[in-house]
Amino acid sequence: MLELYNVSKTFNPNTVNEKVALNNVSLTLQDGDFVTVIGGNGAGKSTMLNAVAGVFPVDSGRILIDGLDVTGLPEYKRAKYISRVFQDPMLGTAASMGIDENLALAMRRGKFRGLRWGITSKERAYYKELLATLDLGLENRISTKVGLLSGGQRQALTLLMATLQKPKLLLLDEHTAALDPKTAAKVLEITEEIVNRNHLTTLMITHNMKDAIAHGNRLIMMYEGRIILDISGEDKKKLTVEKLLEMFGKVSGSDEADDKLLLS
Repeated sequence: MLELYNVSKTFNPNTVNEKVALNNVSLTLQDGDFVTVIGGNGAGKSTMLNAVAGVFPVDSGRILIDGLDVTGLPEYKRAKYISRVFQDPMLGTAASMGIDENLALAMRRGKFRGLRWGITSKERAYYKELLATLDLGLENRISTKVGLLSGGQRQALTLLMATLQKPKLLLLDEHTAALDPKTAAKVLEITEEIVNRNHLTTLMITHNMKDAIAHGNRLIMMYEGRIILDISGEDKKKLTVEKLLEMFGKVSGSDEADDKLLLS
């Protein structure tokens, strides 16, 4: 569903601020893979996600989504294949519109919009059913302005909106980092449920080692623009934070794990 072949990206080349963000990265995700991506600051995690999303062009290499070469496509043309949830809960929803209106916008993504009633009673009933699966009581507040919701409720709604029209690829860019631990755990639980229910191919960036180990069927670790670990199956199920740190040290040749990585 996603293929990266020898993708490289350098920012500010040939200057004192030159930064090799991606160094010949190759990665293949099968249909339905839920891959967690971990690594320290500057490891290349967000750069890889942005490269896949088309936020900036890569210097070399190829990117394919479901067999289609999207390497030369701008971000807005890749949007039909990709859904993305950002770190900031304020992004991805319209604060001055109701929950039902936000869901209606997401439902009509990429479709023709004519002059008719905005939301039918049948649609509203469907939205209530979907909201009930979140177990946050939002189905009883369907007309509430989204700006009145908590960060966790808003992020859960954003997840629902991002997956209403099943994307080829779901990108989660540290989407629980701005939430308190209890709320983050709930949003991750909802994430796992939505991804599994819809059989979505997913890339999830996180700084939290425990979350990276607990969720998804595969874990990759990045370091200095390269993928240095790729763990799946039984090996991933047996992982612990201690084992992961030990493996990081062996593969990277460094025992200096990033502070943010360790504190998480």
